[in-house]
Amino acid sequence: MQTRIALAPGADLPGFRAAVRGLVARGVKPREVLWETGASLFGAAPPQDGPAFSLPRAAAELIGLVICHRDPARHALLYEMIWRLRHGEPHLLEMRHDKLTHRLEMLAKAVRRDLHKMHAFVRFRRVEDAQGERFLAWFEPDHHILEATSGFFVNRFRSLVWSILTPEGTLHWDGTRLEIGPPGQRGDVPESDEVESGWLDYYQSIFNPARLNTAMMQKEMPRKYWRNLPEARLIPELVAQAPARVEEMIARAAAMSAKRDPQKAVAAMAAQTPTTLAALNQIIMASPPFVTGGTRAVLGEGAMEPAIAFIGEQPGDEEDAQGRCFVGPAGQLLDAMLARAGIDRAECYITNAVKHFKFEQRGKHRLHQSPSTGEIKHYRWWLLKELELVRPRLVVALGRVRRWRSAASRSALPRRAARRNWGIGRLLSPRIHLICCVCRMSRRAARRRRRFCRICGR
Repeated sequence: MQTRIALAPGADLPGFRAAVRGLVARGVKPREVLWETGASLFGAAPPQDGPAFSLPRAAAELIGLVICHRDPARHALLYEMIWRLRHGEPHLLEMRHDKLTHRLEMLAKAVRRDLHKMHAFVRFRRVEDAQGERFLAWFEPDHHILEATSGFFVNRFRSLVWSILTPEGTLHWDGTRLEIGPPGQRGDVPESDEVESGWLDYYQSIFNPARLNTAMMQKEMPRKYWRNLPEARLIPELVAQAPARVEEMIARAAAMSAKRDPQKAVAAMAAQTPTTLAALNQIIMASPPFVTGGTRAVLGEGAMEPAIAFIGEQPGDEEDAQGRCFVGPAGQLLDAMLARAGIDRAECYITNAVKHFKFEQRGKHRLHQSPSTGEIKHYRWWLLKELELVRPRLVVALGRVRRWRSAASRSALPRRAARRNWGIGRLLSPRIHLICCVCRMSRRAARRRRRFCRICGR
């Protein structure tokens, strides 16, 4: 014996849920159910509710879409899916080759497409009457999507008062509350308004004849929607004129806009680039620290166009306090090693890749923190410009600087001592970290100090 279930016309999701709960509770199989919509002549029973049960999320989403389709068999297909999910086939929706799964996916795809078309092709007309300013639109959906699409328009036009009329019903938003009313008539919406002429001018101006593809245009904007789109009246004329406009575009020589002349911008940028070391130092001093903690910029010092330039990682606590490079324990060791190598510090140039001291305050002490790769990149331009103005013949990268990416190259500095053309002078990266030598008075550190003195004394 078959059980007849009568649901309300359209997408009656609450009624369908109640009916399914009742059928599942009574153990009624899909082939024993006859689904009907609207008034029944054969005494169909109203939905009888039952205890709630859970379904996979994918099934719930599929039900919400398929219930909006116009296919009269949608309820029977959905109930069959639910029955199979609860009777030994929990992975039914993962089996794309199954006929039921494939058919439900096709129905859901059609509803998604209809929702997209309604979102894209609804055109409002402004109306002002005794009730104030309102916006009216007419649309003819293929499926029962009126209620499903209401959230989109409420979120997008929340501050306006609008109504969307369709052959199935009407959406009305008064600014605070959404109402679903009876079907509307095409004549209730005006044919045009004062804004439409501006929209047509805009549409005509953005039409690109060189990219015209009529087949793709009709696929994305089928002709059945054209009668409700004001811009569709322009399409035949624009398509007819497209070949001539393309020929005109090809024949017309390309010209640079006077308002967008890049030469002026390049010249203005070049004028802002510092041309002296003093001007660069003023920029560095005026800029905020790019690392946490730094209180002052520690600038490079020494001779211009020296034989050697030394680049340290960043200032330390003593350097930050005095505002000079290499005056702390590492600086004292550097002075000793330079003296042993027979190099006068006054004839060299000494600077740091990072111009501010990065530290973490713990009580009265400021603990050194290594700069991150992103922080190092912020200082890269300053270092490159500084060496360009100082023009050393040899650049010696100390400590962790040798492991950073070069300011002029994306390749990492080698671990072994090496010379490389850096675009300014040769780059030398001896394997020595001065502060480590201060803290670790080992044989290995001593060997590195002797090697440093031997290399720099060449």
